[in-house]
Amino acid sequence: KLRDRLPHLRAVIVVGASASERSQLPDAHFFEELLAKAEPIPFTAPTMSDEVALWMYTSGSTGEAKAVRHVHTSLMVTARLMGRGVIGIREDDVAFSAAKLSFSYGLGNAVSFPMSVGASTVLLPDRPTPQAVLATLRRHHPTIFYAVPSLYAALLAHPEIGPGAGSDRLRLCVSAGEALPAHLGERWREVVGIDVLDGLGSTEMLQTFLSNRPGDVRYGSTGKPVPGYEVKIVDESGRELPAGEIGELVVRGPSAGESYWNDRAKSRRTFVGEWTYTGDKYLRDADGYYYYCGRTDDMFKVNGMWVSPFEVETALASHEAVLEAAVIGKEDGEGLTKPKAFIVLKNGYAADERLFDALRAHVKERAGPWKYPRWIDVRPDLPRTPTGKIQRYKLRD
Repeated sequence: KLRDRLPHLRAVIVVGASASERSQLPDAHFFEELLAKAEPIPFTAPTMSDEVALWMYTSGSTGEAKAVRHVHTSLMVTARLMGRGVIGIREDDVAFSAAKLSFSYGLGNAVSFPMSVGASTVLLPDRPTPQAVLATLRRHHPTIFYAVPSLYAALLAHPEIGPGAGSDRLRLCVSAGEALPAHLGERWREVVGIDVLDGLGSTEMLQTFLSNRPGDVRYGSTGKPVPGYEVKIVDESGRELPAGEIGELVVRGPSAGESYWNDRAKSRRTFVGEWTYTGDKYLRDADGYYYYCGRTDDMFKVNGMWVSPFEVETALASHEAVLEAAVIGKEDGEGLTKPKAFIVLKNGYAADERLFDALRAHVKERAGPWKYPRWIDVRPDLPRTPTGKIQRYKLRD
Protein backbone atom coordinates (compact mmCIF):
# COMPACT_ATOMS: atom_id res chain seq x y z
CA LYS A 1 0.00 0.00 0.00
CA LEU A 2 2.85 2.37 0.80
CA ARG A 3 4.47 1.78 -2.58
CA ASP A 4 1.13 2.42 -4.31
CA ARG A 5 0.99 5.84 -2.68
CA LEU A 6 4.69 6.60 -3.27
CA PRO A 7 5.54 5.40 -6.79
CA HIS A 8 9.10 6.79 -6.67
CA LEU A 9 9.98 5.03 -3.42
CA ARG A 10 13.08 2.87 -3.93
CA ALA A 11 13.60 1.27 -0.51
CA VAL A 12 11.86 0.78 2.83
CA ILE A 13 13.93 0.30 6.01
CA VAL A 14 12.07 -1.09 9.03
CA VAL A 15 13.27 -0.69 12.63
CA GLY A 16 12.32 -3.12 15.43
CA ALA A 17 10.19 -5.57 13.43
CA SER A 18 9.28 -8.89 15.03
CA ALA A 19 9.80 -12.20 13.23
CA SER A 20 6.12 -12.42 12.27
CA GLU A 21 6.16 -8.83 10.97
CA ARG A 22 9.26 -9.50 8.90
CA SER A 23 7.55 -12.38 7.11
CA GLN A 24 4.85 -9.97 5.97
CA LEU A 25 7.39 -7.49 4.55
CA PRO A 26 9.28 -9.43 1.86
CA ASP A 27 10.51 -6.29 0.03
CA ALA A 28 11.71 -4.36 3.08
CA HIS A 29 15.20 -3.94 4.50
CA PHE A 30 15.63 -4.35 8.24
CA PHE A 31 17.75 -1.89 10.15
CA GLU A 32 19.37 -4.46 12.45
CA GLU A 33 20.54 -6.54 9.45
CA LEU A 34 21.92 -3.51 7.62
CA LEU A 35 23.79 -2.48 10.77
CA ALA A 36 25.29 -5.95 11.19
CA LYS A 37 26.57 -5.97 7.58
CA ALA A 38 28.11 -2.50 7.74
CA GLU A 39 31.86 -2.07 8.22
CA PRO A 40 32.58 -0.56 11.66
CA ILE A 41 34.76 2.15 10.18
CA PRO A 42 33.88 5.78 11.03
CA PHE A 43 34.04 8.28 8.24
CA THR A 44 33.38 11.95 7.67
CA ALA A 45 31.00 12.85 4.87
CA PRO A 46 32.32 15.54 2.51
CA THR A 47 29.79 18.28 3.23
CA MET A 48 29.63 22.08 3.24
CA SER A 49 28.27 24.17 6.12
CA ASP A 50 25.46 25.57 3.96
CA GLU A 51 24.34 22.20 2.60
CA VAL A 52 21.03 20.77 3.81
CA ALA A 53 21.67 18.32 6.64
CA LEU A 54 18.19 17.30 7.77
CA TRP A 55 14.48 17.71 7.20
CA MET A 56 12.49 18.42 10.34
CA TYR A 57 8.70 18.17 10.15
CA THR A 58 6.45 20.76 11.77
CA SER A 59 3.95 19.49 14.35
CA GLY A 60 0.87 20.13 12.20
CA SER A 61 -0.96 22.31 14.74
CA THR A 62 -2.58 24.32 11.92
CA GLY A 63 -3.04 21.48 9.46
CA GLU A 64 -0.73 19.28 7.40
CA ALA A 65 2.86 18.98 8.63
CA LYS A 66 5.59 20.58 6.49
CA ALA A 67 9.23 19.49 6.11
CA VAL A 68 11.69 22.27 6.97
CA ARG A 69 15.14 21.92 5.39
CA HIS A 70 17.98 22.81 7.79
CA VAL A 71 21.69 23.17 7.02
CA HIS A 72 24.64 21.57 8.83
CA THR A 73 25.47 24.54 11.06
CA SER A 74 21.96 24.91 12.55
CA LEU A 75 22.28 22.28 15.30
CA MET A 76 25.62 23.67 16.49
CA VAL A 77 24.26 27.21 16.52
CA THR A 78 21.20 26.35 18.64
CA ALA A 79 23.36 24.41 21.10
CA ARG A 80 25.64 27.42 21.51
CA LEU A 81 22.97 30.14 21.69
CA MET A 82 20.15 28.45 23.65
CA GLY A 83 21.79 25.37 25.17
CA ARG A 84 24.90 27.02 26.59
CA GLY A 85 23.96 30.70 26.34
CA VAL A 86 20.58 30.61 28.15
CA ILE A 87 20.18 27.22 29.82
CA GLY A 88 23.83 27.05 30.79
CA ILE A 89 24.07 23.32 30.15
CA ARG A 90 27.36 21.82 31.36
CA GLU A 91 29.19 18.50 31.32
CA ASP A 92 27.84 17.26 34.67
CA ASP A 93 24.19 17.83 33.69
CA VAL A 94 21.69 15.03 33.09
CA ALA A 95 18.94 16.17 30.72
CA PHE A 96 15.47 14.60 30.50
CA SER A 97 13.18 15.77 27.72
CA ALA A 98 9.58 14.54 27.62
CA ALA A 99 9.47 15.90 24.05
CA LYS A 100 10.68 13.22 21.63
CA LEU A 101 13.74 13.39 19.38
CA SER A 102 11.59 13.49 16.24
CA PHE A 103 10.63 17.09 17.05
CA SER A 104 12.95 20.07 16.96
CA TYR A 105 12.35 20.94 20.63
CA GLY A 106 13.26 17.42 21.79
CA LEU A 107 16.17 17.10 19.33
CA GLY A 108 17.93 20.09 20.85
CA ASN A 109 17.02 19.23 24.45
CA ALA A 110 18.18 15.62 24.36
CA VAL A 111 20.79 15.45 21.59
CA SER A 112 22.53 18.60 20.37
CA PHE A 113 22.54 20.55 23.66
CA PRO A 114 24.02 17.78 25.85
CA MET A 115 26.27 16.50 23.07
CA SER A 116 27.82 19.95 22.68
CA VAL A 117 29.22 19.83 26.23
CA GLY A 118 29.48 16.09 26.90
CA ALA A 119 26.43 15.95 29.19
CA SER A 120 24.16 12.92 29.66
CA THR A 121 20.62 12.34 28.41
CA VAL A 122 17.75 10.26 29.74
CA LEU A 123 15.43 8.90 27.04
CA LEU A 124 11.90 7.70 27.69
CA PRO A 125 10.78 5.31 24.92
CA ASP A 126 7.19 5.20 26.16
CA ARG A 127 4.42 7.75 25.96
CA PRO A 128 5.21 10.57 28.45
CA THR A 129 2.29 10.10 30.83
CA PRO A 130 2.54 11.85 34.22
CA GLN A 131 3.16 8.49 35.92
CA ALA A 132 5.92 7.50 33.48
CA VAL A 133 7.57 10.92 33.67
CA LEU A 134 7.57 10.97 37.48
CA ALA A 135 8.98 7.45 37.56
CA THR A 136 11.79 8.54 35.21
CA LEU A 137 12.54 11.61 37.32
CA ARG A 138 12.76 9.45 40.46
CA ARG A 139 14.89 6.78 38.79
CA HIS A 140 17.49 8.94 37.01
CA HIS A 141 17.46 12.21 39.00
CA PRO A 142 18.02 14.56 36.04
CA THR A 143 19.29 18.10 36.57
CA ILE A 144 17.33 19.65 33.66
CA PHE A 145 13.75 18.77 32.72
CA TYR A 146 12.02 19.80 29.47
CA ALA A 147 8.27 19.50 28.86
CA VAL A 148 5.25 21.23 27.31
CA PRO A 149 2.62 23.21 29.28
CA SER A 150 -0.02 20.47 29.13
CA LEU A 151 2.40 18.01 30.76
CA TYR A 152 3.30 20.50 33.51
CA ALA A 153 -0.44 20.88 34.20
CA ALA A 154 -0.96 17.10 34.28
CA LEU A 155 2.03 16.63 36.60
CA LEU A 156 0.72 19.28 38.99
CA ALA A 157 -2.60 17.40 39.11
CA HIS A 158 -0.83 14.15 40.02
CA PRO A 159 -1.03 13.20 43.72
CA GLU A 160 2.66 12.23 43.87
CA ILE A 161 4.07 15.58 42.75
CA GLY A 162 6.30 17.30 45.27
CA PRO A 163 9.65 19.05 45.81
CA GLY A 164 12.05 18.39 42.96
CA ALA A 165 9.35 16.32 41.20
CA GLY A 166 11.25 13.26 42.46
CA SER A 167 14.76 14.42 41.49
CA ASP A 168 16.94 15.82 44.27
CA ARG A 169 19.34 17.16 41.60
CA LEU A 170 16.78 19.08 39.54
CA ARG A 171 18.05 22.64 39.01
CA LEU A 172 16.12 23.89 35.99
CA CYS A 173 12.87 23.26 34.10
CA VAL A 174 12.10 24.44 30.57
CA SER A 175 8.79 24.77 28.71
CA ALA A 176 8.02 25.31 25.02
CA GLY A 177 5.58 24.08 22.37
CA GLU A 178 2.87 26.47 23.55
CA ALA A 179 2.87 29.48 25.84
CA LEU A 180 3.01 28.62 29.55
CA PRO A 181 0.14 30.24 31.51
CA ALA A 182 1.43 32.35 34.41
CA HIS A 183 -0.50 30.41 37.05
CA LEU A 184 1.07 27.13 35.90
CA GLY A 185 4.61 28.43 36.23
CA GLU A 186 3.90 30.00 39.61
CA ARG A 187 2.22 26.83 40.87
CA TRP A 188 5.12 24.66 39.66
CA ARG A 189 7.64 26.87 41.47
CA GLU A 190 5.48 26.73 44.62
CA VAL A 191 5.06 22.92 44.59
CA VAL A 192 8.30 21.71 43.00
CA GLY A 193 10.57 24.55 44.07
CA ILE A 194 12.12 25.11 40.63
CA ASP A 195 11.43 27.88 38.12
CA VAL A 196 10.21 27.03 34.62
CA LEU A 197 11.82 28.92 31.75
CA ASP A 198 9.08 29.47 29.18
CA GLY A 199 10.33 30.04 25.65
CA LEU A 200 9.26 30.20 22.03
CA GLY A 201 10.89 28.24 19.27
CA SER A 202 9.72 26.75 16.01
CA THR A 203 10.63 24.02 13.58
CA GLU A 204 11.39 26.79 11.09
CA MET A 205 14.06 28.17 13.48
CA LEU A 206 14.94 24.67 14.79
CA GLN A 207 14.99 25.70 18.46
CA THR A 208 14.18 28.45 20.96
CA PHE A 209 14.85 32.07 20.02
CA LEU A 210 12.75 33.90 22.64
CA SER A 211 12.98 32.87 26.28
CA ASN A 212 12.94 33.63 29.97
CA ARG A 213 16.27 32.85 31.58
CA PRO A 214 17.65 31.82 34.98
CA GLY A 215 17.32 34.72 37.40
CA ASP A 216 15.06 36.62 35.00
CA VAL A 217 11.68 34.89 34.89
CA ARG A 218 8.51 36.86 34.30
CA TYR A 219 5.62 34.39 34.32
CA GLY A 220 3.01 35.05 31.66
CA SER A 221 5.68 36.31 29.26
CA THR A 222 7.90 34.46 26.80
CA GLY A 223 10.85 36.49 28.02
CA LYS A 224 13.29 38.29 25.76
CA PRO A 225 15.21 37.38 22.57
CA VAL A 226 17.93 34.76 22.97
CA PRO A 227 21.27 36.52 22.32
CA GLY A 228 22.16 35.92 18.67
CA TYR A 229 18.57 36.39 17.47
CA GLU A 230 16.65 39.54 16.59
CA VAL A 231 12.86 39.77 16.76
CA LYS A 232 10.30 42.44 15.95
CA ILE A 233 6.53 42.79 15.83
CA VAL A 234 5.00 43.95 12.55
CA ASP A 235 1.56 44.79 11.17
CA GLU A 236 -0.03 43.37 8.01
CA SER A 237 2.06 45.68 5.80
CA GLY A 238 5.35 44.76 7.49
CA ARG A 239 5.66 47.99 9.48
CA GLU A 240 7.35 47.51 12.85
CA LEU A 241 5.01 48.22 15.76
CA PRO A 242 5.86 49.98 19.03
CA ALA A 243 5.56 48.49 22.52
CA GLY A 244 1.99 47.68 23.58
CA GLU A 245 0.62 46.94 20.09
CA ILE A 246 -0.29 43.44 18.86
CA GLY A 247 1.19 42.19 15.60
CA GLU A 248 2.95 39.24 14.01
CA LEU A 249 6.29 38.20 15.47
CA VAL A 250 9.14 37.85 12.97
CA VAL A 251 12.63 36.61 13.77
CA ARG A 252 16.09 36.78 12.25
CA GLY A 253 18.88 34.43 13.27
CA PRO A 254 21.51 31.91 12.15
CA SER A 255 19.39 28.76 12.61
CA ALA A 256 16.59 29.69 10.19
CA GLY A 257 15.49 26.94 7.83
CA GLU A 258 16.37 27.10 4.16
CA SER A 259 12.81 26.40 2.93
CA TYR A 260 9.91 23.99 3.11
CA TRP A 261 10.44 20.89 1.01
CA ASN A 262 8.28 20.84 -2.09
CA ASP A 263 6.24 23.91 -1.06
CA ARG A 264 7.58 27.01 -2.77
CA ALA A 265 4.54 29.20 -2.10
CA LYS A 266 4.58 28.66 1.67
CA SER A 267 8.37 29.03 1.71
CA ARG A 268 8.11 32.47 0.10
CA ARG A 269 5.49 33.58 2.62
CA THR A 270 7.44 32.32 5.65
CA PHE A 271 11.12 32.84 4.80
CA VAL A 272 11.21 36.46 3.59
CA GLY A 273 14.79 37.56 3.05
CA GLU A 274 16.59 37.31 6.41
CA TRP A 275 13.32 37.29 8.35
CA THR A 276 11.14 34.31 9.26
CA TYR A 277 7.43 34.98 9.82
CA THR A 278 6.27 32.92 12.80
CA GLY A 279 2.49 33.19 12.41
CA ASP A 280 2.29 34.11 16.12
CA LYS A 281 0.64 37.27 17.43
CA TYR A 282 2.68 39.02 20.13
CA LEU A 283 3.04 42.28 21.99
CA ARG A 284 6.10 43.71 23.72
CA ASP A 285 5.83 45.60 26.99
CA ALA A 286 7.82 48.70 27.98
CA ASP A 287 10.45 46.53 29.70
CA GLY A 288 11.16 44.49 26.57
CA TYR A 289 9.31 41.29 27.57
CA TYR A 290 7.24 39.56 24.89
CA TYR A 291 3.70 38.24 25.47
CA TYR A 292 1.95 35.63 23.36
CA CYS A 293 -1.54 36.55 22.09
CA GLY A 294 -2.36 33.65 19.76
CA ARG A 295 -1.80 32.38 16.24
CA THR A 296 -2.55 34.83 13.46
CA ASP A 297 -5.34 32.57 12.21
CA ASP A 298 -6.74 31.97 15.73
CA MET A 299 -7.31 35.62 16.74
CA PHE A 300 -10.81 37.04 16.37
CA LYS A 301 -12.71 40.23 17.20
CA VAL A 302 -15.59 40.59 19.65
CA ASN A 303 -17.43 43.92 19.66
CA GLY A 304 -14.68 45.33 17.45
CA MET A 305 -11.86 44.39 19.86
CA TRP A 306 -9.26 41.67 19.36
CA VAL A 307 -9.58 38.60 21.56
CA SER A 308 -6.60 36.35 22.19
CA PRO A 309 -7.70 32.71 22.60
CA PHE A 310 -4.68 32.15 24.84
CA GLU A 311 -5.79 34.90 27.24
CA VAL A 312 -9.25 33.33 27.64
CA GLU A 313 -7.74 29.84 27.92
CA THR A 314 -5.38 31.03 30.65
CA ALA A 315 -8.27 32.58 32.57
CA LEU A 316 -10.32 29.37 32.32
CA ALA A 317 -7.40 27.13 33.30
CA SER A 318 -6.73 29.25 36.39
CA HIS A 319 -10.11 28.13 37.80
CA GLU A 320 -9.83 25.28 40.30
CA ALA A 321 -12.18 23.01 38.30
CA VAL A 322 -10.40 23.23 34.93
CA LEU A 323 -7.44 21.09 33.93
CA GLU A 324 -7.02 22.57 30.45
CA ALA A 325 -8.94 24.68 27.95
CA ALA A 326 -9.07 25.69 24.29
CA VAL A 327 -10.97 28.62 22.80
CA ILE A 328 -12.09 29.41 19.25
CA GLY A 329 -14.29 32.05 17.66
CA LYS A 330 -17.80 30.98 16.66
CA GLU A 331 -20.59 32.91 14.98
CA ASP A 332 -23.84 33.32 16.91
CA GLY A 333 -27.33 33.43 15.42
CA GLU A 334 -26.79 37.01 14.24
CA GLY A 335 -23.52 36.25 12.48
CA LEU A 336 -21.35 37.87 15.17
CA THR A 337 -18.21 36.11 16.38
CA LYS A 338 -18.06 35.19 20.07
CA PRO A 339 -15.74 32.94 22.13
CA LYS A 340 -16.52 29.24 22.45
CA ALA A 341 -14.61 27.22 25.05
CA PHE A 342 -13.68 23.55 25.17
CA ILE A 343 -12.58 22.41 28.63
CA VAL A 344 -11.29 19.32 30.41
CA LEU A 345 -12.41 19.16 34.03
CA LYS A 346 -10.30 17.96 36.93
CA ASN A 347 -11.40 14.85 38.78
CA GLY A 348 -14.23 15.49 41.22
CA TYR A 349 -15.99 18.25 39.26
CA ALA A 350 -19.26 17.86 37.38
CA ALA A 351 -20.39 19.81 34.32
CA ASP A 352 -23.56 21.80 35.06
CA GLU A 353 -24.91 25.30 34.49
CA ARG A 354 -23.83 26.39 37.95
CA LEU A 355 -20.20 25.61 37.08
CA PHE A 356 -20.54 27.20 33.63
CA ASP A 357 -21.87 30.43 35.17
CA ALA A 358 -18.98 30.42 37.62
CA LEU A 359 -16.48 29.97 34.77
CA ARG A 360 -18.00 32.82 32.75
CA ALA A 361 -17.81 35.12 35.79
CA HIS A 362 -14.21 34.02 36.37
CA VAL A 363 -13.21 34.90 32.79
CA LYS A 364 -14.97 38.27 32.97
CA GLU A 365 -12.97 39.09 36.08
CA ARG A 366 -9.61 37.78 34.79
CA ALA A 367 -9.70 38.64 31.08
CA GLY A 368 -12.45 41.19 30.42
CA PRO A 369 -16.24 41.40 30.32
CA TRP A 370 -16.55 40.85 26.54
CA LYS A 371 -14.17 37.87 26.44
CA TYR A 372 -16.22 35.32 28.39
CA PRO A 373 -17.22 32.14 26.48
CA ARG A 374 -20.83 32.13 25.28
CA TRP A 375 -20.64 28.34 24.81
CA ILE A 376 -18.77 25.83 26.97
CA ASP A 377 -18.17 22.29 25.72
CA VAL A 378 -16.77 19.73 28.18
CA ARG A 379 -14.46 17.13 26.62
CA PRO A 380 -12.49 14.17 28.03
CA ASP A 381 -9.40 15.56 26.28
CA LEU A 382 -8.35 18.13 23.67
CA PRO A 383 -6.97 17.37 20.19
CA ARG A 384 -3.21 17.86 20.29
CA THR A 385 -0.21 17.28 18.07
CA PRO A 386 2.42 14.78 19.26
CA THR A 387 4.36 17.78 20.59
CA GLY A 388 1.43 18.89 22.77
CA LYS A 389 0.10 21.82 20.74
CA ILE A 390 -3.68 22.26 20.62
CA GLN A 391 -5.13 21.61 17.16
CA ARG A 392 -7.80 24.31 17.18
CA TYR A 393 -8.67 23.72 13.54
CA LYS A 394 -10.12 20.35 14.58
CA LEU A 395 -12.37 22.09 17.11
CA ARG A 396 -13.75 24.30 14.35
CA ASP A 397 -14.87 21.30 12.26
